[in-house]
Amino acid sequence: MKVQLALDRVTKEQCFNFLLATEPYIDWIEIGTGVIKEYGMELIREIRKKYPDKILVADMKTCDAGKHEAYQAFQAGADITTVMAFSDNKTILETLAAASDCGKRVMVDLLGVKNPERVRELQKLGVDLVSLHYGKDMQLQKEMEMELFKLVEGISGIEVAIAGGIDINSISPWLIKGVDIIIIGSAITRANDPSKAAKAIRKVVNLHEINH
Repeated sequence: MKVQLALDRVTKEQCFNFLLATEPYIDWIEIGTGVIKEYGMELIREIRKKYPDKILVADMKTCDAGKHEAYQAFQAGADITTVMAFSDNKTILETLAAASDCGKRVMVDLLGVKNPERVRELQKLGVDLVSLHYGKDMQLQKEMEMELFKLVEGISGIEVAIAGGIDINSISPWLIKGVDIIIIGSAITRANDPSKAAKAIRKVVNLHEINH
């Protein structure tokens, strides 16, 4: 099980400070949408250079011009780019084609998806990695995030990430569900001690894997 650190709503300097503090405890680095909008592809290049052995996720949230945006992310050094599940199938197919051409991957963000049939349709298109996304505004409304898992329940052959306000106190149910990637943002980036917070989350994940 992978731990993905989401760097969003932070400055460029903070990105590197958080990575320095958490690097031993995380597997994947996510450069969030807001950070990409603020600093562009150059930040992806800089993080790639600094952390050549980490999987780098560019959270592009592409919903159109799939091929162009995918190539932007991959050529800057990202291993994975994100595309929205509500995008037209042609956009998703072009993003997947760009990923195949570059030897990279696509993570499809299921934000806003209500029907598991869309996930099955995405899988038929060639999608093998999705993100159950409990959005920031949804978190504020305190909706039942565990309902999200119904979108992928019973579907095999697809990797599942979960994102959205997860912290040390709410991580266990997702570990039990068996998701493949736990995406952690503010539980680390807003912690008094980001290194300690990341280490604690890593410990919980490792203990779960040992016991299961």
